[in-house]
Amino acid sequence: MLQEKLNLVPHKPGCYLMKNEVGTIIYVGKAKDLKNRLNSYFHSSHTGKTAKLVSEIRDFEYIVVSSETESLILELNLIKKHDPKYNILLRDDKTYPYIELTNDKVPRLSVVRSLNKKKNKSRLFGPYPNVVAARKTVNLLNRVYPLRKCTTYNKRPCLYYHIGQCLGYCTHKVEQAKIDNMVHDIIRFLKGDHTLVTNKIKEEIEMYSKDMQYEKALELKELLDYINITLVKQKVEINDDLDRDIFGYYTDNNYLSIFVFFIRASKIQGHHHTIIPLIDGKEEELTRYIAKFYEKALIPKEVLVPNLVDSKLLESYLNTKVKKPEKGTKKKLITMASDNAKRELEEKITLLLKDEEKITKANDDLRKILKMDKLERIEIFDNAHLFGTYNVSGMVVFIDGKPAKNEYRKYKISNDKNDDYGTMREVIYRRYFRVLKDNLPRPDLIIVDGGLGQLHVAKEVIDDFNMNIKVVSLKKDDKHSTNSLLTINEEINIEKRSELFHYLERMQDEVHNFTINYHKQIRSKGAYSSILDTIPGIGEKRKKELLKKYKSLTNIKNQSLEELETILPTNVAKELLINLKDL
Repeated sequence: MLQEKLNLVPHKPGCYLMKNEVGTIIYVGKAKDLKNRLNSYFHSSHTGKTAKLVSEIRDFEYIVVSSETESLILELNLIKKHDPKYNILLRDDKTYPYIELTNDKVPRLSVVRSLNKKKNKSRLFGPYPNVVAARKTVNLLNRVYPLRKCTTYNKRPCLYYHIGQCLGYCTHKVEQAKIDNMVHDIIRFLKGDHTLVTNKIKEEIEMYSKDMQYEKALELKELLDYINITLVKQKVEINDDLDRDIFGYYTDNNYLSIFVFFIRASKIQGHHHTIIPLIDGKEEELTRYIAKFYEKALIPKEVLVPNLVDSKLLESYLNTKVKKPEKGTKKKLITMASDNAKRELEEKITLLLKDEEKITKANDDLRKILKMDKLERIEIFDNAHLFGTYNVSGMVVFIDGKPAKNEYRKYKISNDKNDDYGTMREVIYRRYFRVLKDNLPRPDLIIVDGGLGQLHVAKEVIDDFNMNIKVVSLKKDDKHSTNSLLTINEEINIEKRSELFHYLERMQDEVHNFTINYHKQIRSKGAYSSILDTIPGIGEKRKKELLKKYKSLTNIKNQSLEELETILPTNVAKELLINLKDL
């Protein structure tokens, strides 16, 4: 049947969707020539992840388009829609922090991760290597330039005004020219020109030293050291101040290593690195990766890529300059990025291969112990509560032995009482009612935390839905340590030194930590609301104001009396701080 379909595929550009035995889409790709690409899957030898993919293919579909740009756009949209298990690019890749200077009349500085593409790009700066570096830079600029700190204007000046870090825009009229000058200096700093800020700090150090205010002088000296040591990055031999990203790559053992330099103001501001298994050809994988990379990052004015990448295709898709330099400084930068990609892969390849082997073996051992034909997707559940209150559940997903974090789910349980069986019944019902209703991917195995009682409850719900899914539970001993695997009919002891035990333990730790973190969030919000409800003088309106401004109990506890007085009368603010003191 597959060969008959292959004979009908045209020599045209388009996308293809690979399906497994139950019709689930497991891979989406694109090709300049669909017929040649699809034939290569079924008439060539493969290794690694590609061989595993091919072994699972039972059917395919294809969509013909009129250009390669259309095929790239369609491919990325299909991947986003179906999230096939073999399209792992950027599935759990990190996002980088940026510094935003808002476009308000009196702007604010903040650190953002979620990029709004509709915002004015000229007021977003980065990416920064980590959120700590971004926050330190914002704190530095807020220390030097007294911009607005509050999200809303208050009726009286706040603490920042009294310590000289705000001009009191809420109650004082400030000349727009003065604000514009500060904004101009800040933008120059964030674009890499640090001279104005460093000169300003040096002047203040000299002034405080003359007045013998040595503590303040030392504080400013530390800020100056931070600029000179941390922010003045490696200079490159390109002096056009153009924002550009530089991609390099290296392949070995069916893995693709990708390294990116972020060049801002002719300096290397940071870098990004990832290693992924090769499924498609390296040209296709790298081109697809770069295209998807900018779903989570701002597109610079110029992107430099290696020779094998289809630069015209990326240029059309990203709507920015994409170049493949043949010589000179830009070529050297690509070589440097590729050298770093090689170093990273060579350092980690042994560990990657060993981990892959361990995971594959442990997952296969579990499949054999449970007498299952296949074991790809596992969904694991855990519950948490505090003396029957703040009842929550968490679900994590492992696909082919690895956590799929975008599939994790949180559940706030409706019954606020100490009922482990009721909690288990509710979360299993809610999850698999949704799976049936929305035709979501079904797991091969469900693992619940607890004893035989929880296992029977979960199995009962699954049977009521007429779903043929294996359900087991992980049983703990008196020391709260996992010691066996329970099925409906038997208890299976697992050797504690085995890879299978460590595999199960890892899944159990993952779901436990995920659920406990959610429980802490819910508990914090509950405690926050309950304490506010007990303070005389705090009604619904003031409670909402506090919640909107400070977000959490910890934040409100750390505020000064003067700060809280911007919302509350003095006696009410004092009473609130007294009640929060021992928390």
